Amino acid sequence: MICRDLPEGTPVAWSLVAARANSTPPAFDPESTLLAGFGRRFAALMIDWALCLLVGSLVADPRGVAWPPVAVLVLMNTFFIGLFGQTPGMALAGIRCVSIEDGGAIGLAKGLLRAVLLALLIPAVIMDQARRGWHDRWAGSVVVLKKKP
Repeated sequence: MICRDLPEGTPVAWSLVAARANSTPPAFDPESTLLAGFGRRFAALMIDWALCLLVGSLVADPRGVAWPPVAVLVLMNTFFIGLFGQTPGMALAGIRCVSIEDGGAIGLAKGLLRAVLLALLIPAVIMDQARRGWHDRWAGSVVVLKKKP
């Protein structure tokens, strides 16, 4: 089910029904963290995909060999989301992918899991009310708006 019930800017605390009670460390305040909307997420993915096509075309023509851009997407998402919490496209769209546990980066192992599931596409389009696709749920992540400095 693709859910569009919650508008962009919905607080994470209201949308993550299975909240962790009082186990949230002070570094991550779900009350002040806002969910990213579908439009920003899609724009970030398109920017990242364009970068992947450019880099993948150095290996092979993407019109004839489809795997290089997909491999670049998986590697790029694993590295950038795993270590920094956002890809170049996410940075331009003003969103971040954070751990629901502490609000930080999700790490390389969960980043790889999320990236592989994202490359499969189907888990990414099946979302819950918190706009978390299967790739986010299985990786323990949520995509939020970047905080203004």
